[in-house]
Amino acid sequence: MKYDFTTIMDRRGHDAIAVDVIPIPGASVREGFDVIPMWVADMNFPTLPTIIEEMEERLTHRHFGYFSLPDEYFDSIIAWHRDRFGVDGMAREQIGYENGVLGCVASALQAFTAPGEAVLLHSPTYIGFTGTMNNNGRRAVLSDLVQDEDGVWRMDFEDMEAKLRDEHIHCVIFCSPHNPTGRVWERWELERAMELFRKYDCVVISDEIWSDIVLPGHRHIPTQSVSDDARRRTIAVYAPSKTFNLAGLVGSYHVIYDRYLNDRMAKVSAMSHYNMANVLSVHALVGAYKPEGREWVDELCCVLGGNVDYACEYITTRFKGVKLSKPQGTYMLYLDCEEWCRDHGKSLDELLRDGVAVGVIWQDGRPFHRPWAIRVNLALPLERVKEAMDRLDKYVFNA
Repeated sequence: MKYDFTTIMDRRGHDAIAVDVIPIPGASVREGFDVIPMWVADMNFPTLPTIIEEMEERLTHRHFGYFSLPDEYFDSIIAWHRDRFGVDGMAREQIGYENGVLGCVASALQAFTAPGEAVLLHSPTYIGFTGTMNNNGRRAVLSDLVQDEDGVWRMDFEDMEAKLRDEHIHCVIFCSPHNPTGRVWERWELERAMELFRKYDCVVISDEIWSDIVLPGHRHIPTQSVSDDARRRTIAVYAPSKTFNLAGLVGSYHVIYDRYLNDRMAKVSAMSHYNMANVLSVHALVGAYKPEGREWVDELCCVLGGNVDYACEYITTRFKGVKLSKPQGTYMLYLDCEEWCRDHGKSLDELLRDGVAVGVIWQDGRPFHRPWAIRVNLALPLERVKEAMDRLDKYVFNA
């Protein structure tokens, strides 16, 4: 491969909560085990060189005053969506800077719902959505994803329609690809969902931050692309942060084609004065969306596909009682440990602490609305994935 996905980086003391924070209360790493960061959704790979080069070039100017978003910023986004997703006709005025995807979600909730109003989400649910809903005084109505005979997570369209109708819902938070299950929705699924949202006149906030992290054999389809109506009613949110590991720089953007939706979003964002761009994050996006970035992401997805294949095969063959649906996108696994815990007389809290004790820093999956779940990050060199699976085998699941 052209790019480096094998170097094991030492991130300790370098502003990385992935290694400096243990998210499991009461857990600690035993002496003799180093930390393998497998929880928060950032990556343990060196950054794409053109991002560093673009930021370094900007640093040579030695000034950081007020600025306007440059043409290169918008041109980079338009070209990326054209080349990666086949999107034609996107214009500069349809792109808006956002200080984070969840900031955009919060603005959209304020613009198109009232306090106490119901909003539809799928469950399992990204914890960021839950927190944003609660902080803004909106009421989450959950429609459970269900697993088919092959274990693939699917939307329950009948349940979605019943809740849209009975709860008088007119706003939906959608996630594509889905976090935490890793589903990459097929076109027919998106079309059917968007037809329901049209029927009940819903504004759709579509979080597509994972759109670039699609594993071999699958393809991301932008929600706005499935119909003219979907194009008009959807606020789509993207960022290079998950794709290129830039979360610490902060910088996302929305794509809104409908002028009414765009005007409302611009007004709400302007009222808080929070949405001013960071000049270095702007240049990081430009560096990321260069031709080299296209190559890097293609290699990244192959690496992640290999990690997923290895981990899923290992877990399903060696960890009896642990269930999972193989993700099609993202770099996260979402484990169901109910059967294992009951067979071994252990609580999920005990299991989580046992993993951390041997240096596997994984994440409690219960806040995503599944009572026996653990979330595992596979965005690190394969050597570290193998080491983590070996430790979990010897010291945790088959101890």
